[in-house]
Amino acid sequence: MKTIVAFATALLTCTSTVFADISSGETKRLEEAATVVRELRAAPDKGISEDSWSRAECVAVIPGLKKAAFLIGGEFGKGVISCRSGQTWSAPLFLELQKGSAGFQIGAEQVDVVLLMLNRRGVDKLLDNKVNLGADASVAAGPVGRAASGSTDARLTAEILAYSRAKGVFAGVDLSGGVLRPDKDANVKTYGASVGSRDVLFTNKVTAPTAAQAFLRVLREESRATSGKKE
Repeated sequence: MKTIVAFATALLTCTSTVFADISSGETKRLEEAATVVRELRAAPDKGISEDSWSRAECVAVIPGLKKAAFLIGGEFGKGVISCRSGQTWSAPLFLELQKGSAGFQIGAEQVDVVLLMLNRRGVDKLLDNKVNLGADASVAAGPVGRAASGSTDARLTAEILAYSRAKGVFAGVDLSGGVLRPDKDANVKTYGASVGSRDVLFTNKVTAPTAAQAFLRVLREESRATSGKKE
């Protein structure tokens, strides 16, 4: 009996440790991602266009992409991605973005980045291991303002539209040359080693953590706003 009790206690302790990890760095990342989307979309003349948002199959958010001292003129950040299924969104997958020279907005030490994935090709590359932006999937600066449309050739043919915000200024951003990959450690902490990335994004088998609810809620709200539909 003592052995069973000791084993159960150890198991509970281990489980608590995992959830403690989720509730720190990963929870903060999800909360910041929700804030970024809400504020980007709340600026009628400066945020993401209705046309671009309605075309997005998946949305990736990297809050606080930073200039990285260990990269020469480079940037590094961590974020999350969720994919659309009708008016609902998948459990979030955790990501990392590394960029050799993203061209930060003047005077900014970090920017918030939103990537609209317009088809599955780039996402599939990402889930295989990583996606090289501009090489594996075409990327262009997204049109700014709710009434804006993807009128340029680059935007019309792009598989990913990229947006940034720094010091309250919204803009499209060129992330060509960047590398987007799954954050394996964060995903294992959140979902377990046996859960695949495609299960998280493309099936309804995976339950989103409680900490993700605010992020998923703002995605649903924006989907309703652009489609004119109500739940």
